[in-house]
Amino acid sequence: MNRRVVVTGMGAITPIGLTVSDFWKSLIEGANGVDYITRFDTSQFTTKFAAEVKDFDPTRYIERKLVRRMDLFTQYGVAAAKEAIEESGLDLKEEDPFRIGVIVGSGIGGLNKYEIEHRKLISNGPQRVSPFLIPMMISNITPGYISMIYGVKGINYAPVSACATAAHAVGLGFREIKFGGSDVIITGGSEAALTHMGVAGFNAMHALSEENDHPQKASRPFDGTRNGFVMGEGGAIVVLEALEHAKARGAKILAEVVGVGMTADAYHITAPDPEAEGAVNAMAFAIREAGLQPAEIDYINAHGTSTPHNDRMETKAIKKVFGDDAYRVAISSNKSMIGHMLGAGGAIEFIASVLTIRNGIVPPTINYEHPDPECDLNYTPNKAVKRDVRTAISNSFGFGGHNVTLAVQRYED
Repeated sequence: MNRRVVVTGMGAITPIGLTVSDFWKSLIEGANGVDYITRFDTSQFTTKFAAEVKDFDPTRYIERKLVRRMDLFTQYGVAAAKEAIEESGLDLKEEDPFRIGVIVGSGIGGLNKYEIEHRKLISNGPQRVSPFLIPMMISNITPGYISMIYGVKGINYAPVSACATAAHAVGLGFREIKFGGSDVIITGGSEAALTHMGVAGFNAMHALSEENDHPQKASRPFDGTRNGFVMGEGGAIVVLEALEHAKARGAKILAEVVGVGMTADAYHITAPDPEAEGAVNAMAFAIREAGLQPAEIDYINAHGTSTPHNDRMETKAIKKVFGDDAYRVAISSNKSMIGHMLGAGGAIEFIASVLTIRNGIVPPTINYEHPDPECDLNYTPNKAVKRDVRTAISNSFGFGGHNVTLAVQRYED
């Protein structure tokens, strides 16, 4: 089989909006979700800020009894799935449950619950550790809960590839439908690692910006003074569907997924390959599977982490793939506003790419003030731009050398 795959639903829990529409409105306005951390005392931490999800009430989406048995990352994922499934209009009682799968990942998993129970272990001994610790921690519990809540019984698992996790999930969901394994895949990622250990661990790597005097300026992808990424959190889920299945039930089609490229750097546990071979081939493979040429890509949703090495590498990769066209294509990094949502990042950036196509507006890269001669492309600085966008690619690169590019385009019957 070689079926066409379309997007019929999207859901988002982010630092700048708790629905897809609120997220998009904030994104094109250049809203900034980065501020000082409120979850815990940061007085001893080198980095004191992040992009937190605000005003999230899980009981608006999930039964109270289940909420108590879920880590925050799972709550984010299940909440985003609710919005996506509702938008898709799927009547799950009328569907074959074995033809609907769930592929939702998390880069880190239940760090919140782990820290709570570890403190109990140290203070009160092993008998005080919750019997729910393991099922609340494991990354695959989010797709497990989604399947149980909605009664879908097809393929069900969680990819884990750091910052490429959700992009892998969407890409694997696309392939699962394309080659006939499923008719519908609920897919994406969720993350909630804004904890003592999460922030301390990334600080120990010297990966985070430490610009505590001006936190809202700290995430500045491709800017010449960038000095580290900003942690974010949230959940992002999309419903992918075989075109014939979507048309048969009269679904509203949001966009068409047309390609995925997945590669490895085979270079270093955290640093990207400075020659960008993995990123180059991820983009090239996605574009080739889509049956397109680089000149036909209108927009790149960049990984754009605001770290010196990543942004330089990604710019080099774009130039290698696009040649002179690299200066024409519109580029932006959502991380300038929402920070790095880690294992959820690839899915929220895929959603932003779909919305860019549908609305004909390229979101900005905010905080871009100091040009870098090694990063000299069109990053859509500081203000959204109206532009007809038919095709887009979204890049995600993860610690461990994992690279994923998703290609999406305007749906045409």
